Amino acid sequence: MDTSSADQSTRADIGLVCALPLELSAFLGRCSKVKTYTGGRFTFRGGFYQNIRVAIVESGMGRARARAATNALLDAHAPRWIVSTGFCGALDPQLKIGQMIVADEIVNSVGDCLKVDVGMTSDAAQGRYVGRTLTVDEMVRTVAEKQNLAKLSGAIAVDMETFEIAQLCRERKVRFMAMRSVSDDLSADLAPEVLSLIGATGSIRLGAVIGALWKRPGSYKDMWQLRENAMLAAESLAEFLDGVVKQLHAAK
Repeated sequence: MDTSSADQSTRADIGLVCALPLELSAFLGRCSKVKTYTGGRFTFRGGFYQNIRVAIVESGMGRARARAATNALLDAHAPRWIVSTGFCGALDPQLKIGQMIVADEIVNSVGDCLKVDVGMTSDAAQGRYVGRTLTVDEMVRTVAEKQNLAKLSGAIAVDMETFEIAQLCRERKVRFMAMRSVSDDLSADLAPEVLSLIGATGSIRLGAVIGALWKRPGSYKDMWQLRENAMLAAESLAEFLDGVVKQLHAAK
């Protein structure tokens, strides 16, 4: 289905693709008339950011789900822009929790590269970094793994969805940007339990949480820290998107 077939009443100005509900929860709190519906395998949310109509799809984790969700968003709402957004892991030691990454190049694990004309530069004082990002197939948990990926790819941040979204937008000739908030840096490894806590759809596995606490009671501290980092990253992302959504809407 081509985006031209979307009904005028369902069209959006800006489309946002995220993996997890938490990632855009703070941004959605700034929107009005928010509606939620399920289409196929994905959850969609739509509303107004001031006078700008936004549509959001929560894809779940991974490249294949990200591509399918973006396709569904384009078919249903025909946005003029697609923004790949959410959280990322830092590969550069200077990046801290809550700082913003804007991709001007996106690479995958086999070395394919897509360039993005972002029209902005890094500003460390504002916590904004523009550079290459890497898309991988599995969550990167340890500092050593991140350091190795940084050396191999030259990227400053890593996620599991952006390359596929960017590639699809190029195929469908839709304007695209990628911006993400750092939710884990290089100060420490992520807790080993994190790999089992989050399902492919982005939902929290309650059984895995209970199991982790049973096996390692001290893991509650790590889970709490994960939550705190995620909340900070989500708030920073909402603040950054405040300006970006307005600028994209105004762009010719």
